[in-house]
Amino acid sequence: MLKYQQIANEIEQYIREQNLKQGDKLPVLEQMMNQYAVSKSTITKALELLERKGIIFQLRGSGIFVRRHNRPGYMSLFSTQGFKSNLGNRILTSDVLDVSVMKPDVLVAENLGIDVTDDVYRVERVRYVDGEVLCHEESYYVKAIVPYLNREIVADSIFDYVQSALGVTIGFSDMYLQVGRLTESEAEYLGLHEDDPTLRIETIFHLTNGKPFDYSRITYHYAHSQFVIQANGPYM
Repeated sequence: MLKYQQIANEIEQYIREQNLKQGDKLPVLEQMMNQYAVSKSTITKALELLERKGIIFQLRGSGIFVRRHNRPGYMSLFSTQGFKSNLGNRILTSDVLDVSVMKPDVLVAENLGIDVTDDVYRVERVRYVDGEVLCHEESYYVKAIVPYLNREIVADSIFDYVQSALGVTIGFSDMYLQVGRLTESEAEYLGLHEDDPTLRIETIFHLTNGKPFDYSRITYHYAHSQFVIQANGPYM
C-alpha cells in the first residue's frame, strides 16, 4: 500500500471512530502535513482518493468536510481501487478458478492495447461478500506490467499487491455496463438460474501514464449487488 493510501485509510478510520457527521470539519491541509509528517502532494493525493470515494468534500478557502456516509451494504461502482477498498467491515473472499499465462485473443489484446503475441495473466474467480456470492470475474493482466501472480495473491486483493509490492500506480478506468440475462454457465457460477437478470461490467484499468494493464469482465448476482454512484458536480 502506498503512503497516500495508508493516510487516506487512517483519515477514514478517524472519521468512523469519532462518529463524524455530514458537514463536520477536518483539520486543514497544513495540520495534516505535520500530523503525518509527509509532503503536501502526499496529503493532496490522500484527500483526492477520499473525495473520489465520497468520504469527504473540499471547499476552496473554507476547508475539508465530512461527506454523508454510504448506506450500509452499498459499494462504490466507480472505484479504481478494487472491491476490498470500499467494503468497510464486510468480509471479501474468493474462490480462485484459474491463474494462468496465455496469449490474448483479439478482443482482449485490443482492450489492453497489446499484440496477440504478448503474454497476459488470465484470472478467473468467484467472489463472495460475507459468504454470499457477489460475482463471477474474468480478468486479464498485461504480464509486462504485472510480471507475477499466483493463487495466494489472487485469493486476496490483486490491486493491493500490484500497488504495494510492484509499485504500480493505478490512474483511471473505463467502464462499460450492460443489463441482461444469465447464460447457463454464468448462472452455475452464481448459484442462480439461466435467464435470471444480471449486471455485466467490462472495465479497462489504466496506469497514471494512461497505459492499460487490466481488462476485466464481471457478472453480478442480482440479489447480492448494491451500488452507489456519488457525483462531485451537477449532471448536464
